[in-house]
Amino acid sequence: MEKREDLDTILPYLPLKIQDSSLSWPSTHLVEVLEAMTNGPSHSRVYSGQTLSDSISLMRQALSLTSHLSSSALQGYALFFDERMSKEESSRWFNEFLPAMACLLLRFPSLLESHYLNSDNLINGTKTGLRVLVPNKAGIVFLSQELIGALLSCSFFCLFPVDDRGSNHLPIINFDKLFGSLINTGRNEHQENKIKCIIHYFQRLSSSISPGFVSFERKILSLEQDSSTLDEGFWGKSTVNLCPVEVMN
Repeated sequence: MEKREDLDTILPYLPLKIQDSSLSWPSTHLVEVLEAMTNGPSHSRVYSGQTLSDSISLMRQALSLTSHLSSSALQGYALFFDERMSKEESSRWFNEFLPAMACLLLRFPSLLESHYLNSDNLINGTKTGLRVLVPNKAGIVFLSQELIGALLSCSFFCLFPVDDRGSNHLPIINFDKLFGSLINTGRNEHQENKIKCIIHYFQRLSSSISPGFVSFERKILSLEQDSSTLDEGFWGKSTVNLCPVEVMN
C-alpha cells in the first residue's frame, strides 16, 4: 500500500496509518474503545448524549488530534441525544445503531484497503481510487456503500485530522460544527433537521448496507482560455453548455 500515488494524496487527511504494508488504526486504545462500543452500553458505558460526547473526546485524544473540539460541539451532541430525542429513540440508538457504527469503524482500514486493491479493475485504464485531485484535473472515484458508511462514521465521531485541510481547499468534514450549531444558534430547526437526516441514514445503514457503488466525477470544460484564470464573474455570465447528466438508482 505504500507505493500508491492516490493513497498518498489522501492519507494525511485520514485517521489511519500504514503499518507493515497494511492500513490500520494508529491507536490500540481507540480500537479497544470501539470494540467495547460494539457490545453496547453495558460494556462501553456510552448510554447518553453526555457519555457519547465524553467518548468522542477520548477517541480524539487516542488519535493525538491536535485541534480541539469546541465546548458547544460537545454540548450539541449531549443536547441532541439527551433532549431532542425521545428516551425510547435514544435508548435504541445507543443499544443498536451506535454499536453497528463502531463495528463499521473497526472494519474501516480493511474496507479502504480493499477499495484500493479493486479500484484499478473497475474501469479499464481509469483510476477510480479515493484521492485528492489537483485543480483543473478531471477524475472519477468509485466508493462502496460500506466504505461511505465508514467514512461518515468517522465524521460523526470527529476522527478526521483537519489541521492541513485548508492547504488543499478541502471542505469541513467532521460533524462538530453541525452539532455545535444547536448551541450557537439556539433552536435552529434547519440544522436540527440535517442531523435527523444523518441519524436516519445511520439507522438504515445498521439494518442493511447496499452492495452497490457511488461514483463521484469531476468534469473539466475544454476552453481556449486558461481555466486557472477564470473568476466567479466568468462563470456567472458563461453560456457554455455543461456535459449531459445522468442519474441512476
